[in-house]
Amino acid sequence: MASESLTHIDGQVEELQTNLLEKFDKESKTRKFGNKSFEKLVYWVAIGIALYHFITSFIGYPATHLHRSLHVGMMLVMAFVLYPATKKSSRSKMAWYDYVFSVLSMAVVVYIWTDYAGFINRMGMPNTMDVIMGTMLILLVMEASRRISGLPLVILSGLFLAYGLFGQSMPSIFMHRGYTWANLVNHAFINTEGIYGTSVNVAASYIFLFILFGAIMNKSGMGQFFNDIALALAGHTKGGPAKVAVIASGFLGSINGSAVANVVTTGAFTIPLMKKTGYTKEFAGAVEASSSVGGQLLPPIMGAAAFIMAEMLGVRYSVIVVSAAIPALLYYLGILVQVQLRASKDQLMGIPKADLPRVKDVMKVRGHLLLPIVFLLYMLLFSGTTVIFGAFCTIVVTIVVSMFRPETRMSVKDILDAFEEGTRSVVSVAVACAVVGIIIAVVSLTGFGLNMANAIIQLGSTNLLATLVLTMVTCMILGMGLPSIPAYLITATMAAPALVQLGVPDLAAHMFVFYFAMFANITPPVALASFAAAGISGGDPMKTGLQSVKLSLAGFIVPYMFVFNTALLLIDTSPLVALRVTLTAVIGVFLIGIAAEGFLLAKLNILFRGLALVGAVMLITENVYQDAVGFGILIALILIQKVKARRVSAVVS
Repeated sequence: MASESLTHIDGQVEELQTNLLEKFDKESKTRKFGNKSFEKLVYWVAIGIALYHFITSFIGYPATHLHRSLHVGMMLVMAFVLYPATKKSSRSKMAWYDYVFSVLSMAVVVYIWTDYAGFINRMGMPNTMDVIMGTMLILLVMEASRRISGLPLVILSGLFLAYGLFGQSMPSIFMHRGYTWANLVNHAFINTEGIYGTSVNVAASYIFLFILFGAIMNKSGMGQFFNDIALALAGHTKGGPAKVAVIASGFLGSINGSAVANVVTTGAFTIPLMKKTGYTKEFAGAVEASSSVGGQLLPPIMGAAAFIMAEMLGVRYSVIVVSAAIPALLYYLGILVQVQLRASKDQLMGIPKADLPRVKDVMKVRGHLLLPIVFLLYMLLFSGTTVIFGAFCTIVVTIVVSMFRPETRMSVKDILDAFEEGTRSVVSVAVACAVVGIIIAVVSLTGFGLNMANAIIQLGSTNLLATLVLTMVTCMILGMGLPSIPAYLITATMAAPALVQLGVPDLAAHMFVFYFAMFANITPPVALASFAAAGISGGDPMKTGLQSVKLSLAGFIVPYMFVFNTALLLIDTSPLVALRVTLTAVIGVFLIGIAAEGFLLAKLNILFRGLALVGAVMLITENVYQDAVGFGILIALILIQKVKARRVSAVVS
């Protein structure tokens, strides 16, 4: 009877996760075919696509346009097979036009593969057939994007195409000479700055492999391991379940790269625990949402954004990982500080140790699953091999390591399922990268990126702080309702150049826009991660979103810190300077938490909360004297709180 009850509960949790994913994550609304034979066909096609990417990562990819066009074609076919055209469309079988779209998607691939030399030689001088095929590809990509992610990216790409055609009628700062449709198609279709550009290249290589790696890790039980080890390490501490959510969501978020999926997966376990401990519904949901979003800022994988950033900047992947480490840890420290202060303020206890797994037992059963991550770090940072080869080897190592224990051992069916799930997970990212390619094509052809940068600088009156604020707002607007990777690509193309023109290093500028593109997931009015968390906690969605912003305050300030103080990104700095600025940043993050929660050793009034915030701001720059003032404010607050506590104690006695 007990096992039947547990099975029933597991089924309810799984149903809740599915419903929430489909409600807040449009990418999860895929078909479930009624025809079992057709379902098997789709299953094996997905495995075949995964095997193509897996094997070619080892033996080498075909020529640029051949590989990228085949990747896009396969992803479009999967998009039209898996995603219904409308809400009313059947979710158990394909409509006739889905077959047509699928055939047309592969027709573009056949066109390029059968006349590859002629196709490349006509770059800049497209013939009529090129224009027809290019137009068809643009429409197919936009339709697939509409089905998967909704209208935002489609509308944005449509506006940019219109801008490319009619830019001569725009206000002077954004005016260009105007281009014909053939010009636009050439740039989006034949040129490598369009659909088959950098974003699709990264999706077809790095992203596919690392999503496949995540699927393999998930099948081996890595998610369970992260939950168990977080419980064993932090579950018994004050406010322990919230710390468990922060740790587990951070690790999982870095690998899977989807804030909403991470909220639903980990949140179904952590949010009820937080509520049981005494946290409010909104706070519990906000902890999960802010922690899940932060996973995309956390090395080594950063939800695959690190690979795109490295490609766009032309630097080694290891440079991005090392530079991103300190800011990401500061972000999570900010959440943990607020969690701890809230637990102290509300006197919330952890879970009794007797009810928690022991570290020794967790490590004995699943600790070996850390070996692939250690191996991955070695391959990426120290081996000297390519990232793609490192990813290939890590997938193989993960499968082998999973065999060490019966609890993690994968059968052939498990491995095939992971390959199929990996392909399904890549579709939404790949299509988003393709549609962003349309936008990037118009931006590069018309010079819109430079014009946008000039407009931001003019509005900011060449003042760096004002320009940073405007860039932040721009990034958060552009990132609303978009998956993380296209959000970063768009903001990096349009907003980052403004900061670079004002002397901000390329890496710092890209990291700045990346942070704020991510935060659109938790910032009302469009806060999908926060809304999904509220769906689990039963809290008010808008209040959960606002609480998520409060918990993420450190993340809103840290980007300003590393722009004014690039030593935080370890750019051209000595170990001693890096250590000093890291310590001052830690103090600053601690002060932000105090200001947000209004608590240190006891409750703080509005005046002292404001003072704590001033102290945090003083620690933004690398000025030693300002750092001293910020540190002095922290000491003063501690002393004042201690004196107040003694007085209260004396009165009571």
